[in-house]
Amino acid sequence: MRSNYLKDPLKEELENDEIFLGSDAVVVMKYHGSYMQDNREKRQKGVQKDYQFMLRLKSPAGEIPPQLYLKLDEMADQFGQGDLRATTRQAWQIHGILKGELKTVISTIMKAGSSAIGACGDVNRNVMCTPAPFTSPAYKYARQYSKLMAELFKPQTNAFTELWLGDEKVVEMEYWLKELYQEGFNVNEEMTRDTGTGIITSDPVEPIYGQRYLPKKFKIAVTVPGDNSLDIYTNDIGLVVITNDAGDLEGFDVMVGGGMGRTHNKDSTFARVADHLGFVSKEDVVELCKSIVATQRDHGNREVRPNARMKYLVHEQGIDNFRKLVEGYFGKPIQPWRPIADWKYQDWMGWHEQGDGKLFLGINIEQGRVRDFDETAFGSLKNSKIKSAIQKLVSDFNLTMILTPSQSIIFRDIEKEHQHAIDAVLTAHGLKSIDEVEPLVRLSMACPALPLCGLAITEAERRMPLLMANMKDVLSKLGIGESEIIIRMTGCPNGCARPYMAELALVGDGPDSYQMWVGGNSGLTSLATVFKNKVKWDAVNSTVEPLFVYWKLNRKEGEGFGAFCSRVGNDELARFSTAYNGAVAPAL
Repeated sequence: MRSNYLKDPLKEELENDEIFLGSDAVVVMKYHGSYMQDNREKRQKGVQKDYQFMLRLKSPAGEIPPQLYLKLDEMADQFGQGDLRATTRQAWQIHGILKGELKTVISTIMKAGSSAIGACGDVNRNVMCTPAPFTSPAYKYARQYSKLMAELFKPQTNAFTELWLGDEKVVEMEYWLKELYQEGFNVNEEMTRDTGTGIITSDPVEPIYGQRYLPKKFKIAVTVPGDNSLDIYTNDIGLVVITNDAGDLEGFDVMVGGGMGRTHNKDSTFARVADHLGFVSKEDVVELCKSIVATQRDHGNREVRPNARMKYLVHEQGIDNFRKLVEGYFGKPIQPWRPIADWKYQDWMGWHEQGDGKLFLGINIEQGRVRDFDETAFGSLKNSKIKSAIQKLVSDFNLTMILTPSQSIIFRDIEKEHQHAIDAVLTAHGLKSIDEVEPLVRLSMACPALPLCGLAITEAERRMPLLMANMKDVLSKLGIGESEIIIRMTGCPNGCARPYMAELALVGDGPDSYQMWVGGNSGLTSLATVFKNKVKWDAVNSTVEPLFVYWKLNRKEGEGFGAFCSRVGNDELARFSTAYNGAVAPAL
């Protein structure tokens, strides 16, 4: 990389009077947590684009202390477009920041004990974790090792302090790093430990990444057996906490090679679920994860960027040969995968006992958009003052929040005597209790798409409330209106809302047009497949109705929509759909 460890030409371009960055600086800026965007709906021929920047924070395990959230809320109003958006990887995004305000916003975040380092770019991204704040040992270990992995693979260049703080080098230590030190972890020692197997490079600045960093982005997630609230199989590395009967940590089951991104009409790109690599003891988990990253660093595809994710390396090698590559860095055989409980998707919404006498509360945030909606908003968003409600809860009760992998929020460590007061705040601001939220809405996810995402082909987030209403209407017409189906929607095939794991998904493939995917299961452990291409928006209802009818008539007891579609197969689904004429049981 010609960036001089993520400094050039960004440093020079941040100091000029232009409202945009050049193409090389845009690439480097991603490593600093930001993408340059413009509102497509405001473009005018012959007029310069109205450039702005989206900033994404790093927040290991999705944890956000109250003082940080209040600062983000304030900066969204002062420097952004007035709202915040929760991502599907448990991080906040601020949209609408002008280039000249980037230094103020980023330095403020750093001084508040947080950062945007590694939130984007070809490095390890935000490390996910099951969001449930239970106090049981397994859940504690999951949170602890999420933070350890986040810090272990953080870029070591001083570009971040140099570009955003200038001469003011003193910042608050990141809150997750404080916790690691308090728990006895020496992250720098773990990072730089050299076993002589080729993991540690000779680079004086980046001991793990080297000067070129990784071939493409890298994603890690940590959970406990059975808890698949985070799509564990979609990550480059998935870690599953393994404890003994006494709750002591023994090690981790490790999976590798998951990933969602793909390109339409390019069969060499595809979504993929991770393979089971094996088990590693707690003493060796850091070295094994370093070995996996080094394997991707040295063997990943740097020639063809669409095929640069580690999933393609695992696919090409096969899991057994990939394991041998990793073992060459690890220095010993990897132990066999240990059997664990079956996976179940849970979003942890509503009130729950935490395990220590306190409560936690999950609040459903449709598509992660934290904004005060007025009477013009559609459906359940109408008159819901989400932003004001959250600001009041954090201010009045000093609550730490956890962003969930489904773009919602959990407040933890709530005193039981505050439960009714908190419910009253939500009610006063027009937020529904979780029992009042439609099951389809609760399970849904959509990417931001238009108008700001430069990759979007069509609508997603803005259209999702209408899609949910339409799907509810179709299901109700068929007498199965209370069905729970995981439905996801993206404006392009890159997969930011993890559509390829859904039971039903719409993936943008043209203006007002979508690929329809079906067949993922409710436990989020298998991929959906393409049922139909180029489904126009106004034909979505008529395309999905026969599928719902077929499911209603022929499902096994307890069989979800996605599992049914997978069992029956797309050919049979298509045959039924072709014969369907609006009757409950078409003649075949």
